[in-house]
Amino acid sequence: MSKQYVRIKSIKKVTHDTLSIITEKPVGFTFKPGQATNIAIDRRGWEEEARPFTFASLPEDDFLEFVIKTYPDHDGTTDKLLDVEEGERLILSQVYGTIEYKGEGVFIAGGSGITPFLSILRDLHRKGRTGGNKLIFANRSEKDIILKGELEEILGDNFINILSEEKNDRYEHGFITRELVEKVAAGADGYYYLCGPPPMMQALEDILAGMNVGSGKIVKESF
Repeated sequence: MSKQYVRIKSIKKVTHDTLSIITEKPVGFTFKPGQATNIAIDRRGWEEEARPFTFASLPEDDFLEFVIKTYPDHDGTTDKLLDVEEGERLILSQVYGTIEYKGEGVFIAGGSGITPFLSILRDLHRKGRTGGNKLIFANRSEKDIILKGELEEILGDNFINILSEEKNDRYEHGFITRELVEKVAAGADGYYYLCGPPPMMQALEDILAGMNVGSGKIVKESF
């Protein structure tokens, strides 16, 4: 795909360190829920500094949305996105991604690993097909939970949060364990959708292997 220049229509924070950026959508631009694109900022010196970000909007929307966790201490593209303003342009190229919805199951995300699942869950919700899908979302603290209110609306009691650095009465505490995955899955023979940092991904794959979940039931993306 050739480079596409899109102007920013709005930008706002959805958590203390996560942005929702809405842009124009080029005519004929297509993607599937769960896919991503490379994004660079149309500024001198940053045009070639492209990084992968997932679409949070739906294919039929007349705009594109990206939900992006920022890392101010990294001195990179996500840091620079904190400075962009409405009216500036982003450069998109190459739509790709291995996560796609195959059927009901358990989504497991860590931090910004939720982003490939946003478009999928929004798509299912819009179509009235959320069904028995469940989400385990791991974060450090409650303030880090991206789009908590919307995910609660979509999934209800099937939205399970676990916090590693904060204890409260509402959420699980610690790290994702086999016991938690088995409790949430409740023996269902569904799919497991995984996205998170490499150590978490390896731990989850070990857990699922111990549960005798076949590779054909695992849909994954790492970052």
